[in-house]
Parts: sequence; C-alpha cells; structure tokens
Amino acid sequence: MIKPTIMPHPAADATAVADVPLEPKAAQTAAAPDAEAARAPAPTLSAVIGRSRRQTQPMPAPAEYVPRHPLLAACYIAAAILISLTQGLGLNLMSVNLTQIQGSLGATTNESAWLIAAYLAPNVSLTLLLTKVRAEFGLRRFAEGAIVVFVLVTLAHLFVSDLRSAIVVRFFAGCAASPMSSLGFLYMLESFPPARKLSIGMTASLTLTAAAMPIARLISPTLVDLGGWNAMFLLEVALAMMSYCAIYLLPLTAPARAKVIEPLDVLSYLLIAIGLGSIVVALTVGPYYWWFEARWLGVLLAVGGSSLTAAVLIELNRDNPLVDFRWIASPEILHFAGVLLLFRLILAEQTSGAYGLFTTLGLLNDQLVTLYTVILGATFVAGAFCAAVLTPDRVPAIHALALALLAVGAFLDGHSTSLTRPEQMYVSQAMIAAAGTLFLPPAMSVGFVSAMKRGTNYILSFLIVFLVTQSIGGAMGSAIFRTVVTIREKYHSHYLVEGVVLTDPTVAQRAAQYGAAYAKTLADPVLQRAEGVSLIAQQATREANVLAYNDAFLLVSATAAFGLFWLLAHQTFKWIKALQAPHTAPPAAA
Repeated sequence: MIKPTIMPHPAADATAVADVPLEPKAAQTAAAPDAEAARAPAPTLSAVIGRSRRQTQPMPAPAEYVPRHPLLAACYIAAAILISLTQGLGLNLMSVNLTQIQGSLGATTNESAWLIAAYLAPNVSLTLLLTKVRAEFGLRRFAEGAIVVFVLVTLAHLFVSDLRSAIVVRFFAGCAASPMSSLGFLYMLESFPPARKLSIGMTASLTLTAAAMPIARLISPTLVDLGGWNAMFLLEVALAMMSYCAIYLLPLTAPARAKVIEPLDVLSYLLIAIGLGSIVVALTVGPYYWWFEARWLGVLLAVGGSSLTAAVLIELNRDNPLVDFRWIASPEILHFAGVLLLFRLILAEQTSGAYGLFTTLGLLNDQLVTLYTVILGATFVAGAFCAAVLTPDRVPAIHALALALLAVGAFLDGHSTSLTRPEQMYVSQAMIAAAGTLFLPPAMSVGFVSAMKRGTNYILSFLIVFLVTQSIGGAMGSAIFRTVVTIREKYHSHYLVEGVVLTDPTVAQRAAQYGAAYAKTLADPVLQRAEGVSLIAQQATREANVLAYNDAFLLVSATAAFGLFWLLAHQTFKWIKALQAPHTAPPAAA
C-alpha cells in the first residue's frame, strides 16, 4: 500500500492567514496612542476559542511499519485474537443469554432489554472521542489505561445482585469495551506490512469480530449450567486478565503524539453521544415496549434528533471540525454509507431471525450447538477467501457475491415450518454468515482509503459513518425485523383463530383428543375440553409465528435481491460510461 500524502485542510490554511494571535496584537496596542487603543475591539468568544484551535495540530499519521521476527509477529496476532474475543464476548454473552439471565436478576423480558441498551448507548459513539484521546496522550498510555479500566469494570459484574446494578455496570462495560475494539484492531494490523494491512490484516480483524457471536452461543450452554451470570463473567475476567498481560508484554508501535483536542470537540462529542445514544436506546427497547404505546420512545427519538442537529450546526461553522459533515454529505460517502446500512439491516436475519424462530419453536442454545459450529466454520472460510482475493477493483464483485448469498439464504429460510429444525438451516445460515464476513472488509477498506486521501483528520469522519451504519444499523435492523414479525404474527393469528370454532366437527374432535391427555388428572369432561381448546390456541399461535418469520425472511431476501440489482445496474452504467469515454474525449486530451 502506498503511504498517502497528508494534505492540510484548506480551511486551516485560511484560518492561519486571517487570524492574528492575541499576544502580538496586545503588544502592538500597548505601543499605540490611547485613542487607537480605545477603538480596538475587545476579544470575542470565537477569538478565544480560535486561539485554542490554532494551538492544535492535525491528526498524526499512522506509525511506520517495523518488521518483526515471525515468532514475535505471531505473538502479536495471538494478542489480537485474545483482545478481540474478550471484547466481542462481553456483548454477545449477555445478548444470547437474556432469557436465562433475567430469571436470576428478577427481571421481565422488557426490563432485560435495558441491559443491551445500556451497553450500546455509550459504545456507539465513544470510539470517536477515544481516537483523539489516543493521539493526544499517546498510544501506549491509552492502551494501558484502557485495559485497566476494562478489567475493573469486568470485575464489577461479579458483584451484581439486581437489575438496577446490572444496568449501571453494563453502561460502564459499554464504555470500557470501546477502546478494546480499537486495540484488537491495532494489534492485528501491527504484524502485517503496509501492502497487507487493508487486505489480510483488516479482514482477519473483522472476521474475529463476526466470529464472537457464534462462539458465544457455542460456550453459553456450559457456562449457564456452571453458574449463570457469575460463570459468564468469571470467564470474561479471566480473558481480561490475559489481555492485560498481553498488552503490557507486547507494546504497539506508537505514532507521534499531537495536540488534537479542541474545546469545541468536547461539546460536539457530547451532543453526538446524546443523539446516537438516545436513538440506539429507542431502537433497542422499542419492539419490546411497542412503538405507539410508550410515549417516552418518541421523546428519546426527538432528543436524539435535536442533539444531532445541534452538533451538525456547530461542526458546519468550525474551521477544524471534529466531523466533516460536508464530506459525509458528498455523493461518494452517502453511497458508501447506504451500502453499509443496507448490509447491516439485512444481516439482522441471522442475529434476530433464525434464533428467534427456533426460540419460538422451543429450542435452546444447547440444541443449536451444531448450527452455530457450521456458522463459525463458514465465517472463517469466508474470511480466508476474502483476505486472499481482496483488491480495490474486486470490491463490487465481492459485494455482489455477498448479496447473492444473502438473497438465496434468506429465501431458503422463508419456507420454514413448525417442524423445521437446525439441520434444515445449515446451508442457508452458512451462506448468510459467509455473506456477512465477505461484505465488511471490502467496504471498510474503500472507506478508509477514501478518508486517508483527504488527510488524517478525515479518519474521524469515516469513523462516525462506520459507527452509525454498524451500531445504529444493527439496532435498527433488529428493531425492524422484530416489528415485522410482531405485525405479521397478529395478522396470521387473526385468520388462523377465525376458523377455529367448536361447531366445526374437526376442531371439536381435535379438542377432545387433546383433552383426553388430561383424563388421568382432570375427571371433569368440561375441564378436559377447555385444556384441549387451550392446546389448539397454542398451536395456532406457534403456526402464526412461523408464518410471520417466513414473511420477514422473504422480505430480507427481496431487499438483498434489490440491492444486488442496484449494484449490478450501477456497475453496468460505469462500464458503459468507461467504454464511451474514448469516443467522447476531445482530440487534444487524447
């Protein structure tokens, strides 16, 4: 990879010419006559803020590559795997075991959803601020402080006794996990030369991130049997301690430090954090409390939108913004963000769809071990394939392959029945897992290169695009999927129950058969028939849920097919335009 040339921000140059430091101006005023000094304007707030801004520097360039002994490079890769899994299991162990954990905490299903919301609220935006903190105070100090905080927060989980304390601890866990994801990424890139960082290094790091969910589901049954909440977080404490040792024994190559934090950065970040945090909380708990029944959901969304609007207004009027919203609003970045968001919405099929269907059918984690083993294997195979073939000119082809796998896999899942079991979904879920792994590395490499072409300061703008599309997109995808399933379940239940009447001889016979199963415990025929009718109602609800999940799967398949059509049409238009370019170019240009 060719090291990009760092171009100064045009607005920064204009500010350097137009603005005059306060100290020399004060000295000149003292030497001038009293009348001229009286006419001199007083320093304004913007001038004072500008003084602080002129003392800042651009974001430092990445550290130079330092070749290492192969054995030492392997140690850095092992440290990256350890740190990435430590961070990934922190969220996924909780999310995949909510049903089992809520009993030990004395919480309802709706209340337990706040454990996920509390984790995501700070995690969705904190990376944006921590990137500048890392540049300001140094990578080594940042890594050491981050792992110490993570260990302490993980230890705090062992002292949780009720839902309120659990929500508070999960909030700080979301804060502590944010720098850990960055460290896992940096440790993986450390061992690869520049030409391989955006292909093998980035793909390996993102593959580990995707693998955290199936790994959490594979080990969850054993951990829950051993001790529930405490057993899960004893494992996380052990992993955090190991990560602590790895970070102290294997220091990263640190780039140069620079003063990059400005006073308005803090205000802008707080507004962005409040905005994104409010939106992700509303999206996470909205399907449980239902959108039109809890008015505070609308208040959360309004607060989120207002905070983000205020942040945009502040950033648009800064010479050195924390996030360049003008660049984000460019057609290229909007197209990039749209692709990221589309994929993230579609991938909710695996995180919320298949697992939700099997939960409805009464299957638990220990009955899905083989399915998630297949998903984990498909994730690693797709990651290895992506690392081997990833080049900038192959990105559209890789994305087309991912969309095709998603469309076919979701279509196969859309024909499930109440008799469907995990073995019937091995192929479809493997295709969806492979698609998710294939999609993210090419998209992230394209966005990262686009940001670096504009200068290192644009990395922060790229980060906000990536964080919003992935974190907000993931929460939005799950919320949309659960909402569609709920609406369609009510629709199918209405039509299924409408035909279940005891005047129908078939229904009456079936109710009598089901009620006969209670003959040994219930002597009254009327009560036996009532139990039979109750069993029929349960079966109708189950079938309605299966039909609702099928509708959601087919909707995901249609969305992926539309995305594939859009991608192919866009590439065809580019090819036609490229073929016509030599014929339309003027002779002088030729």
